[in-house]
Amino acid sequence: MLARINKRFPILFEDLIGREFLPDFYESNSFSSLPAVNIVEGDDNFTIEVAAPGLEKKDFKVDLENNCLTISSEIERKNEETNERYARKEFSYTTFRRSFTLPETVNSEKIQASHKDGILYVKIPKKEEAKVKPARQISVS
Repeated sequence: MLARINKRFPILFEDLIGREFLPDFYESNSFSSLPAVNIVEGDDNFTIEVAAPGLEKKDFKVDLENNCLTISSEIERKNEETNERYARKEFSYTTFRRSFTLPETVNSEKIQASHKDGILYVKIPKKEEAKVKPARQISVS
């Protein structure tokens, strides 16, 4: 709801409520968002690169069902603060889900995923018949 209001009236929303009253709305990932994704096609494979700084490899879930590759993550964070006069307990969730329909030309049995420096790499090998063949010269008879 707040996100829709903010998209329609961003200046008015910030002026009336502002970052001072809802700093977590502006500065945290407590709302669902989609990380940036690159899809790179090489001669022998496709690579999906998911930029997700702050996430670790244990935070990702990669599933394949009916030629649909789904990459997702759901993280719950809890912050509890107790003082003489008050107690505050906050929860935040960071979630995303991206799905990709794979072409028939990939070898789905050999898909691999790795994580390095805040980027998840999903390597999707091509079937032999889909790989780029080197140029060759055909003799004329």
